[in-house]
Amino acid sequence: MRRARSGGAASARGQKRPRAPAGAASAPSASRTRRPAGQAGGGGRSAGRQPSAKQRPRLPSPRAQEAGSGEQAPEREPALYPPPPPPTPATPTPSAAALDLGEQRERWEAFQKRQRLNFEGAAKLLLDTFEYQGLVKHTGGCHCGAVRFEVWASADLHIFDCNCSICKKKQNRHFIVPASRFKLLKGAESITTYTFNTHKAQHTFCKRCGVQSFYTPRSNPGGYGIAPHCLDEGTVRSVVTEEFNGSEWEKAMKEHKTIKSLSKE
Repeated sequence: MRRARSGGAASARGQKRPRAPAGAASAPSASRTRRPAGQAGGGGRSAGRQPSAKQRPRLPSPRAQEAGSGEQAPEREPALYPPPPPPTPATPTPSAAALDLGEQRERWEAFQKRQRLNFEGAAKLLLDTFEYQGLVKHTGGCHCGAVRFEVWASADLHIFDCNCSICKKKQNRHFIVPASRFKLLKGAESITTYTFNTHKAQHTFCKRCGVQSFYTPRSNPGGYGIAPHCLDEGTVRSVVTEEFNGSEWEKAMKEHKTIKSLSKE
């Protein structure tokens, strides 16, 4: 009988205990049960301990509390800042491929290749040739080279030699062109301006070398007076000089028939 009991006990000890189903908490033994730290009488080390992060209960978010039992709380909290606006699409650069050139496409591409110009450069060359037909492009500037410009005008220049108080002192001989035909290439920061009397004439000159290569005349405030002696060589064919009685400016302007229209297109 004793042997039978010992064999039965051994077989019982050899069997594995059944595991509890997943998610079900295993009940602790009575001897190992601890009191919560907040209850009275929980002395020892367990009284000063706080539950770990894994044991702390998760509180519902404020939005979940407001939603109540009838609504489902959102899975993600909304961002504190609005999302950035979508990037602005870049403006496409005009090109020959974007234009309907028809049968002229091959000629246009051959013209660009022959002149070694990009699309804009080729268009500018054709526009200048058509718009300024009969004119040439002059270039010039001051003595030190800080100021440089280009101007479209005739190869045969009509020069005004004024004898007003300032033009006489600085020998201001000039020809007049509309503002659309003049382009300052560089040196805007190197230019300073002197005015007097009516302050309509803008006497601009280089700060460094003092040379006035162009200015805005009182007779044509919508244009430019260009000093022919400040042009680069090779584009002037002939020069005709006309004396202008600037010392009696109002009378000379009234008597002159064409000077007022020189800055018009």
